Amino acid sequence: MERLERSGRCLRAALARGRLRRRLPVLLLAIAVLGSALKDSDMVPDTPLQNKRNPLNVYFVKLAWAWTLWLLLPFMALTTYELSRSKFLHGRTRSVLLVLRRLSALLVGTAVWYVCTELFIYVENLTGECSLQPKPGQPPRIYTSKRECHQDSGVWNGFDISGHCFLLSYCAMMILEEVAVLEALAIDHSSKLRVVINVLFVSLCLLTVIWVFMFLCTALYFHDFSQKLLGVLTGLSAWYGTYRFWYLKPFSPGLPLPNIPLSSKKYGYSR
Repeated sequence: MERLERSGRCLRAALARGRLRRRLPVLLLAIAVLGSALKDSDMVPDTPLQNKRNPLNVYFVKLAWAWTLWLLLPFMALTTYELSRSKFLHGRTRSVLLVLRRLSALLVGTAVWYVCTELFIYVENLTGECSLQPKPGQPPRIYTSKRECHQDSGVWNGFDISGHCFLLSYCAMMILEEVAVLEALAIDHSSKLRVVINVLFVSLCLLTVIWVFMFLCTALYFHDFSQKLLGVLTGLSAWYGTYRFWYLKPFSPGLPLPNIPLSSKKYGYSR
């Protein structure tokens, strides 16, 4: 437990404070640009990570939103409830309502993930065509979607906006925003709740490292530059539109530290 506590303190210094939260968007954009330049110049060595079936891609990136949701849900619920009771002296009913309000940010995130993913699929289907040698004696078939093309073992050539760049950037920024609550949370060192929150926090930090690392792999091995750039810009726009604009408003899920009225643009945890 002592090792977990030390790990939590070290990671809190790096992730729960505002410096990384301010710099990560620029870092992600730089990775997309430099990674694409290295890919186009054929300077990237062959590694197992360029195989789409590598374990990190199959078991983590393909399920990126599920992993993020699974860890953020209990973390947000516990930290919001504890903060509202200990720091703001809310009653149990009001604390539960605040927890539900904050958890609605996960519903917003799920909607963002679904809408953007469907939009990317629509764009790829709209801009693509199927490369397939027709069978002798059969007229060429017109394909309207990537799925239809793949069902006949064809290759679909469309504008494939990077869903990985979108989702990994959005998940990483969302995690950094939510762990900021630890700046104001004080829990007894002997409390079991502190252990649970530390486990969740360390897990979220490790997940963020995986997301950024796999974002780097995507930049180095997959997609064209424009596809990656649009993907990361979509992810950062979704983060900015929610945490830097909408969540400042009264009718919203709100921000992790509700110590300043949500309508104020001076919402004050470290950025």
